[in-house]
Amino acid sequence: MIYEIIDKERQEYPVRTLTNVLEVSKSTYYASKNRCPSQRSQKNEQLKKEILQNYEKSKRRYGAPKITHQLIQSGWKVSLKRVQRLMRELGIHSIIRKKYRPASNHEKVESRENLLKQDFSTTSINQKWSADITYIHTQKEGWTYLASVMDLYSRKIIGYSYGKQMTTSIVVNAFQQAMQNQQLKDGKGLILQTDLGTQYTSYEFENLLLQYHINHSYSRKGTPYDNSGIESFHATLKNGRSLFEAL
Repeated sequence: MIYEIIDKERQEYPVRTLTNVLEVSKSTYYASKNRCPSQRSQKNEQLKKEILQNYEKSKRRYGAPKITHQLIQSGWKVSLKRVQRLMRELGIHSIIRKKYRPASNHEKVESRENLLKQDFSTTSINQKWSADITYIHTQKEGWTYLASVMDLYSRKIIGYSYGKQMTTSIVVNAFQQAMQNQQLKDGKGLILQTDLGTQYTSYEFENLLLQYHINHSYSRKGTPYDNSGIESFHATLKNGRSLFEAL
C-alpha cells in the first residue's frame, strides 16, 4: 500500500522525499518494483475476475455468500471472508431489493365468498380468471404498481396496467384490457378471483363486473394460495429477468 502511494505521488514529489516521509528506504522501494507478484497476488487477481463474472451474470444481485458458493461449485477453494475482502477492493456489492411497506389501512375488511376454493381446473379459456396488483421498485420512479389479469386455462396474462399509484383505475384498466383482448362482450359464467384489496372491493370495480355478468370470487385474508397463479407470476416477474429491470 505504501509503495502504491509512492507510485501515485512520484510525479509531483521526489522519490527520496516520499520515502523519507513514509519512513521506508529508497532501495527497498526500488527492489519492490522489480519483485514479481506473489502467487497469492496472482491468485487474487484471477479470483477477482471470477467474482466479477459471477456478479455480472447475476445482474449484480449476488452478494459474497452466493458468489462464494458459485466459486466453490466451480472448483475454487476459497473462504467467504476472502471473497468479501476482494469484493470490497473491487467496490462491488449486491443490489438489495427494497422492502415494500404498504400504507396502513385501518378499515376493517369483511370476508366475502370464495367461489373457487383453490380449484383452478378449467376445460377452456374464459372460464376462470385471476387478478392481482404487485409493487415494483424502480430507480427513476420509486415504487410503481402493476395490475395483471391471467386466464387460468392458458396461463397467459390477458390484461395489465402499470402506474405510479395503486388506485382503482389501475385494476379497472387491466380488466377492461382483458375483456378487449379476449373479445368478450359478456362474461356470463366467468369467475374472477381477486384478493380483498380496496381496489377490487370498490364500488366502481364491483359494478363493472356486474355489468359484464361476471362472478367475483375473493381470496381469504392472509391466504395467497387462493390466488396462487397470479401471485406466482408476479413473484417470478420481480425475481427474474423482466422488462422493469431497465426502468
